[in-house]
Amino acid sequence: GIDNVEANDIRSEEQRVNCGCEVKNGRVRPTELKMAPSLDFSNWWPKDARKGTPVVVKMENPNYSVVEIDGPDAAFRPVEKSRGKNAKQVTWVLLLKAHRAVGCLAWIASLFWALLGTIKKRLIFRQDVAMASEKLGKGKLLFTVIKAFLVTSLTILAFEVVAYLKGWHYFRNPSLHIPRSTDIQGLLHLVYVTWLSVRADYIAPPIQALSKFCVALFLIQSVDRMILSLGCFWIKYKKIKPRIEGDPFKSDDVEGSAYEYPMVLVQIPMCNEREVYEQSISAVCQLDWPKDRLLVQVLDDSDDESIQYLIKAEVAKWNQKGVNIIYRHRLVRTGYKAGNLKSAMSCEYVQAYEFVAIFDADFQPNPDFLKQTVPHFKDNPDLGLVQARWTFVNKDENLLTRLQNINLCFHFEVEQQVNGVFLNFFGFNGTAGVWRIKALEESGGWLERTTVEDMDIAVRAHLNGWKFIFLNDVKVLCEVPESYEAYRKQQHRWHSGPMHLFRLCLPAIITCKIAIWKKANLILLFFLLRKLILPFYSFTLFCIILPLTMFVPEAELPVWVICYVPVFMSFLNILPSPKSFPFIVPYLLFENTMSVTKFNAMVSGLFQLGSSYEWVVTKKAGRSSESDLLASAERESKIMNQLQIQRGASESELTELNRLKEQKEAAPVPVKRVNKIYRKELTLAFLLLTASVRSLLSAQGVHFYFLLFQGVTFLLVGLDLIGEQMS
Repeated sequence: GIDNVEANDIRSEEQRVNCGCEVKNGRVRPTELKMAPSLDFSNWWPKDARKGTPVVVKMENPNYSVVEIDGPDAAFRPVEKSRGKNAKQVTWVLLLKAHRAVGCLAWIASLFWALLGTIKKRLIFRQDVAMASEKLGKGKLLFTVIKAFLVTSLTILAFEVVAYLKGWHYFRNPSLHIPRSTDIQGLLHLVYVTWLSVRADYIAPPIQALSKFCVALFLIQSVDRMILSLGCFWIKYKKIKPRIEGDPFKSDDVEGSAYEYPMVLVQIPMCNEREVYEQSISAVCQLDWPKDRLLVQVLDDSDDESIQYLIKAEVAKWNQKGVNIIYRHRLVRTGYKAGNLKSAMSCEYVQAYEFVAIFDADFQPNPDFLKQTVPHFKDNPDLGLVQARWTFVNKDENLLTRLQNINLCFHFEVEQQVNGVFLNFFGFNGTAGVWRIKALEESGGWLERTTVEDMDIAVRAHLNGWKFIFLNDVKVLCEVPESYEAYRKQQHRWHSGPMHLFRLCLPAIITCKIAIWKKANLILLFFLLRKLILPFYSFTLFCIILPLTMFVPEAELPVWVICYVPVFMSFLNILPSPKSFPFIVPYLLFENTMSVTKFNAMVSGLFQLGSSYEWVVTKKAGRSSESDLLASAERESKIMNQLQIQRGASESELTELNRLKEQKEAAPVPVKRVNKIYRKELTLAFLLLTASVRSLLSAQGVHFYFLLFQGVTFLLVGLDLIGEQMS
């Protein structure tokens, strides 16, 4: 359009230069050819940067339009929408971001306020909380010691804070500086200096010696864990696992095909298992095995007659369906589970069976369990045990079950699998396994001398030359304890029994005719390192020496002992259950807290104290898998639909419906469950919190912030985890 502008319309030379034009033959022309060579620097600046000064050419003739020119190519560039932002839009964006930030702060504040309200409700007013009752004399001495230690630590912490505020920083230097008598500023200062001298000369040396010993044990146990983890990685890399050659149940001879299925005995020991008896009996009776080659023994030690009647009715129901099942109840209930199994194996008809599978009352095997385990015995006469892995139906029920799942996944996938592949020996887990009956008989059968009859029979079978196989791919559903009380009793039995067994088996291990390396593995690794040293150093190092560093900073533990190595080992423990990585810190802290119970159990078993032979049945909740719940709901809906359809057809169906309604109304109202506060564990948690604060005041470095975080987490775990968790 500028080509048609008359030269007279741009009167001055200055205007012509500014608009980039020239006059030629009385016409205005763009001066593109006479301009200096154009250099395109547009990619040097952002797109929003405007180049040059905009010039508006205003024509006096109303027939011409107004053109805005930013440069020679400005008319040909597309218009960008982002250049239209104004102050209002920026203000709204800032307001939205501020609203989000305020909402996040409000959520954090409400969460913190709810936590404080819960603490006030449970600990101060004790609403919906029952204090855990201890047996007379049991645990009171330890609780008294912890309480006294806590009061002393708080007193000395306050004293250290006063010294810190007054500038008495004698503990800052690695070499303790004791001031001269002329520098002492009063009685309080004199007491403090005397305490420093006593601490440096008499208290610090024995603590340092004990800490070095525990750190050495800690490193040995960490090396053992690393070797087990490397063995597991090697198994995964090489894809090593027990395999079944061919199809052991395939036979061309139809008449002789029955001989491909050996005679199998299935035992279900139980005692007052009201919540889970139906699930286990139902799962075992649905095993895919010829009916004439299978016998199920329900070994009921219940002392409640109502539970006995329920179990008898369940057995009768499956017996009518054609399952070969027997109910046994002992009149003389001695020896706990070992006595129950021993009594069942003494029956005459057991001699006709070659293998025995054992399932506890809360275990639910898949129908193909026997077909995945029994074939491994074929053409392997030295094989005595095939152990399957546990999997947990309630592992996500609460934080306690999640932490147990971490430990048990490492136990099965790493410890059991590695020992099974490289050593052909591991501890029998007491359930979800198949034994060759000949191996049981040659090893002495079930003995009632300890509360870990499963480990007892495994050690004796290993000494007699029998081999074991662990199947990590064969999984059996079961439960883990959902309450801290049940978990604590279970852990006490699991840690006191092995030490009691070690005292009894040590002479037999030394005198037996097996290889020396097998004896060394049994004594040094299986019993001493994993059953004795682990609870000892964990309790001594993290529950005694760490709190003592509040008073004795000269014996302070290095950062790699209290931070780096434990975190690394916790990562190794969590690897078999990668979904549990968010719980690594609670897992680390909870294991340190549980070391008190494990150490107490280890000592009672080693010295054969009264509680070493105490058997308490682990309380179960009767959780079912999702498929079981769906099938049960479907069966219930079908029954109710049939009754509703036939209600008007016959009087008997109406009577049946009324009977079901009466039973539903007469059902007992479930007792409201309350949380329990365990004072001993809470006191220990607060003690470790105090130790962390003291360490933070007395030293430099980022690891003390980790200690502070450790103490806070201990307190939170003590408030909401160590107290009994109920859904």
